[in-house]
Amino acid sequence: MTTSEKLKNDLQTILSGQPWYGESIYNIFDKVNFEAAYTRAGHAHTIAEILLHLISWTEEVMDRLNGKPASLPNSGNWPHPGEPDEERLKIWIDDFKLVSLNLLKTIEDFPENKWDEIFIDERNNEPTNTYRELIYGFIQHQVYHSAQVSLLVSAIIG
Repeated sequence: MTTSEKLKNDLQTILSGQPWYGESIYNIFDKVNFEAAYTRAGHAHTIAEILLHLISWTEEVMDRLNGKPASLPNSGNWPHPGEPDEERLKIWIDDFKLVSLNLLKTIEDFPENKWDEIFIDERNNEPTNTYRELIYGFIQHQVYHSAQVSLLVSAIIG
């Protein structure tokens, strides 16, 4: 199995497969209703805020794989969702699935000989990680935030 295949499979598992720790990210978001998405539990981010954060960082990781310097996402680290909007929430969930699908394709097409190359972080002009480490860290990031969403869904919806 190539590195691209391994990384793609690992990401696909947490997105829509059967990860060993519990539900896939898509299954978690399928449980989110409009009310829950915008409910703030204490000082925690709302589900809508987390969803936009996940989209932003998925786009940023794709940009890095496509040769752009590492930076903060173009849409911001924690984009503000604005006023609650049920249709917009549905679009964001679809956008998250689409951008994740695009990232899977980018990983699949990534040159095998580049996975262990180190890239520069534009924020401090220093070498950071390899592309392989980027994807493993990204997977951990997505799992972390999907667990937050899962806890919020349980606390808000029950």
